[in-house]
Amino acid sequence: MTQVQVVVVGGGVMGAATAWSLARRGTDVLLLERFEPGHHEGASHGATRNFNTAYSSDHYLDLVLRARDLWAELATEAAMPVLDPVGLVNHGGGLAGTARWQAVRDALVARGEHAEWLAADAAHERWPALRFRAAPVGDGRDVLWVPSGARVRAADALAAMHDGVTRHGGAVRFSSRARAVEPLPEGGVRVVTDSDEVTCAVVVLTVGAWTAGLVASSGLDLPLPTLEVTQEQPAHFAVVRPDLLTGDLPGFNHAPDPDDPADAYFRSDVYGMHTPGEGIKAGWHGTGAVLDPDERTYAYEERQMADLRRYAADWLPAADPDRFEAISCTYTSTASTDFVLDRRGDVVVGAGFSGHGYKFAPAVGEVLADLALGVGPGPAAAFRLTGRAEAGARRGYGT
Repeated sequence: MTQVQVVVVGGGVMGAATAWSLARRGTDVLLLERFEPGHHEGASHGATRNFNTAYSSDHYLDLVLRARDLWAELATEAAMPVLDPVGLVNHGGGLAGTARWQAVRDALVARGEHAEWLAADAAHERWPALRFRAAPVGDGRDVLWVPSGARVRAADALAAMHDGVTRHGGAVRFSSRARAVEPLPEGGVRVVTDSDEVTCAVVVLTVGAWTAGLVASSGLDLPLPTLEVTQEQPAHFAVVRPDLLTGDLPGFNHAPDPDDPADAYFRSDVYGMHTPGEGIKAGWHGTGAVLDPDERTYAYEERQMADLRRYAADWLPAADPDRFEAISCTYTSTASTDFVLDRRGDVVVGAGFSGHGYKFAPAVGEVLADLALGVGPGPAAAFRLTGRAEAGARRGYGT
């Protein structure tokens, strides 16, 4: 039987960030990951993510700006780039979209961050690989340019966090599935894996799509909100007009105009970015089929992909809608798309990242590490288990 101070169950980006934060503080931490390094079973694989700073809520801005500092610290520590400073453009949504992006601009400017309105034709001239439409307000507030946005080198960042855990004296075990998490009468927790048992003072659960199942099978007293697991299917579209990729292509958020019939095929907001060597990534947000994470087919749904290909044809002039590589990943979403970051007894949980969590990972890891060490609640106060709304409209990407 192994004994450590803290066990983190789940070695995706949130668990890796938590274990890295703990190890940096000298904590005796063990990170358990069910699968092998580089696996494609959850939500942390793939080469790129948007570092999207286009939020208007204080608690998310607090978190994303702290994450930016911590991504920089990871890059310095690992001696490798983690964020590519490509920026972010936000557009669409009709009149409601203008109000939405204006709120983002106002919130960023209040934090001392630059955010600039551009007319659609000026934005297209600057980034000809993207198309834009003039907003109905008719005053040039068509595209919100946020230079603080970036592209996360996601696969590299995850590996750097795993390496960082061991570099600071922690341990990482791959192919080590936690079968049960058992709080002990005298305090502390026993974690039962396929090969042994580990006892610890505190356990942190960051198992993504498997959260509800592990909590239920272990009989843990965690009042989780409903966590809906879906299989999402973005795609990389081949770049056939590299001459249009002038400079760095920014990441993008694109909301449909509910009053424009041309956008009737949109299933949700669209997000995307250029992934060098793979193409231009684009995807619907939170529109996939509900599933059991252990029963995925990994096959894309034809009608959704047809609509996404139509989007590429309409809005991504540098890309070929007929040449694409589909991606399969999972979202684990709450009804409000707000995260769950909390502690009950000697069990800490981080869950419900709802398809917009990756960018926040080092800051989320810091919050979960604080909870594990009894520091806080700090930023976790906005993400507690109690007092959460179970119903309500899902919010668009980046809000």
